[in-house]
Amino acid sequence: MDQAVTGTRTVPSSSSGRLPSPSARSGSDHLRGHLGLHRRQLPPVFGPAWPAVYRRFAQWSRARVRARLHRVILDELGARGELDWSRCAVDSVSVRANKRGALTGPNPTDRGKSGSKIHLITDRNGLPLALGISGATMHDSLGLKPLVCGIIPIRSRRGPRRRRPAKLHADKGYDYDHLRRWLRKRGIRHRVARIGIESSTRLGRHRWVVERTVSWLAGCRRLHRRYERKAEHFLAFVGIAAALICHRRLVA
Repeated sequence: MDQAVTGTRTVPSSSSGRLPSPSARSGSDHLRGHLGLHRRQLPPVFGPAWPAVYRRFAQWSRARVRARLHRVILDELGARGELDWSRCAVDSVSVRANKRGALTGPNPTDRGKSGSKIHLITDRNGLPLALGISGATMHDSLGLKPLVCGIIPIRSRRGPRRRRPAKLHADKGYDYDHLRRWLRKRGIRHRVARIGIESSTRLGRHRWVVERTVSWLAGCRRLHRRYERKAEHFLAFVGIAAALICHRRLVA
């Protein structure tokens, strides 16, 4: 659900409602997200002037349209049995922020330059189930609870909707006993690399799928860096990328 928890905002949203009517501007949002085009560089075929494109994008961001679109695609994948809940994985990636704004901070891995983090949980096939953003200074472990709670109930081929992984894999950034206890209370088995004990390479046999999804997100040039001052706009672009990843699997 779309919320602010320990400085993280997550998507999909659990809210329901009718999607705003589609228009040529929705295609412009796709071009901006996937190709990294500036609003002023949009082809004339999209009709309105670039200020109108920005206003529509801001309106859709506030309405969480992309989160609901992501949810619709996940429901269809779940109904077809395309989602594998047996082994899910969690991870995060930092991106540099060109402008200061909400949910940005000095990145300790980038010489203290301003940046944000994208947090995500994927199923066994690498399909993003929930995503969130935070400042670059936020520790990975603080994003686990909002992400797990942010997985909305998704349709299944048989039986009720599902929202909890059977097992969750994570790297050493999530090596905390209180997180293991929290997962056990929710009936989620865990496999978290232990600092100083286990090699990250061994657990990589199952976590590589989330690393691949991170590379898929990086394939959207708009996510190479954060250009948006408003956090909800950057989150919208992350949601666009997640919806595209899931849609590719849907039409494959």
